[in-house]
Amino acid sequence: MSSWRSWHRPLVMFSASMVLLAAVSAVGLVVDDRVLVGSPIWAKPFKFSVSLIAYGLSLAWMLSLLDRGRRAGWWAGTVVALTLLVEMVIITGQVVRGKRSHFNHQTPFDEALFNVMAVSIVTLWLATLGIAVLLLRARFADRASAWAMRCGITLALAGAAIGFRMTQPTPDQVRDSSIVGAHSVGVPDGGPSMPLTGWSTTGGDLRIPHFFGMHALQVLPLLLMGLLALAPRFTRLADERVRLRLVLVAAGAYAAVFALLAWQALRGQPLIHPDGATLAATALIVAATAAGAYGVLRSAPATAAQDTAVNNPDDTNDTKELVA
Repeated sequence: MSSWRSWHRPLVMFSASMVLLAAVSAVGLVVDDRVLVGSPIWAKPFKFSVSLIAYGLSLAWMLSLLDRGRRAGWWAGTVVALTLLVEMVIITGQVVRGKRSHFNHQTPFDEALFNVMAVSIVTLWLATLGIAVLLLRARFADRASAWAMRCGITLALAGAAIGFRMTQPTPDQVRDSSIVGAHSVGVPDGGPSMPLTGWSTTGGDLRIPHFFGMHALQVLPLLLMGLLALAPRFTRLADERVRLRLVLVAAGAYAAVFALLAWQALRGQPLIHPDGATLAATALIVAATAAGAYGVLRSAPATAAQDTAVNNPDDTNDTKELVA
């Protein structure tokens, strides 16, 4: 684990600025009663800033672990920080003006701002792709950690790519050039929604797979950290190969859930009102994940437990097995 002082500084500074913006947005939610597209006007910068704190710090940490290509990684991370800063400045500025930031073509100025955001997001995606390539080429002492980061950033790229689908005009917008693009599928943006998230409860919502995919960047490394923390208590987890296989099972399950959420949203189906096909697919994913995890733990070599007993004879009686 690298010291935080070695983390990518521009991304750390960007994350710190998002902490400040989250605080400002929280105040705005309390004192500003304006509503835009069915939500409190400060909800978008608040949600974006909180999400980007985790995103920026995750990338800053991962870049500090590179053993080669560090200069290229520094530049790619700096591009990510700058493009995200541009997006957040525009989002916040439009909130102050009382205007939509995304999909807004109502005036030449609004359209220009959205076009700048579009260019910045494409640039962000390409820079993140560059970081993913560097992580794939890097050598890590622990393979489970390596693949937790690699799978996490790959899924984050897939989640970010959902944003490109949102910019496509809906059938109703072909005749109306003022707003082009939408978060919702099958219903207009701004309808009934879930508390806090603002996700539609009457139609599909592409923000759900977008959010879920992007935060694989945190979930998979955190899972690996959890396995490492449990390793002293559960001997099978002391084996690096077992941790690696469990990470790969988790990554496969995460990818399957991401695909399911995208499929559900694109069919215009609300998250909280799944149909039979969605429930059946969910059951299959749960069963496959459970079977995969059980198979990994069941087939774990007994030598891990033997080695632990030899190296720590005083702890033998306290050691627990995950699978009998």
